[in-house]
Amino acid sequence: MPKRSIRSDLLARRKHLAAETCLSLSLQIQRYLLQTLEFQSAAVVALYSPVLNEVFTEEILREALAVGKQVLYPRVRGCELEFVRVAAAHELVPGSFGVLEPTGSDTLTSGQLDMVVVPGVGFDRRGGRLGYGKGYYDRGLSVSGRPGCLVGLCFELQLLETLPAESHDVKMDVLITEQGRYDCL
Repeated sequence: MPKRSIRSDLLARRKHLAAETCLSLSLQIQRYLLQTLEFQSAAVVALYSPVLNEVFTEEILREALAVGKQVLYPRVRGCELEFVRVAAAHELVPGSFGVLEPTGSDTLTSGQLDMVVVPGVGFDRRGGRLGYGKGYYDRGLSVSGRPGCLVGLCFELQLLETLPAESHDVKMDVLITEQGRYDCL
């Protein structure tokens, strides 16, 4: 099945999640991530601002800041994705595509990040990721060194056995769903 059809199907599935279900499952997923050794040992963590019923990340932000981690969020600049340091949620404002983005100027390269929490339309058990089709994360995570750990957050309904892959697609190291952790091989 072509990526476009898969993307459309997965977006429809996620769209039909009730708000309460999305919130409840998101909290469970975030708690699983917070318990991982990868998160606990990471000093520099990049998160995303959720849209369209993506897994929320607010609890991760709150915990990361509370324990003194550096936190960054992506910002679209032209065709590129840059990672900008934030100290609080209020530093995020609507940006490209209506997604909340950081306002600051303190950037790090992807190679300087210990962990990047990545959104996606769908994932597969080998770490494959299907995004929205613009390639921002694939370019942003490969242009200046690979981050220490790439973690995909998703609901079980977004997890497929296999996704079509291209040579430039960046693979996740770990996936976290409401069912727990999947290590990608």
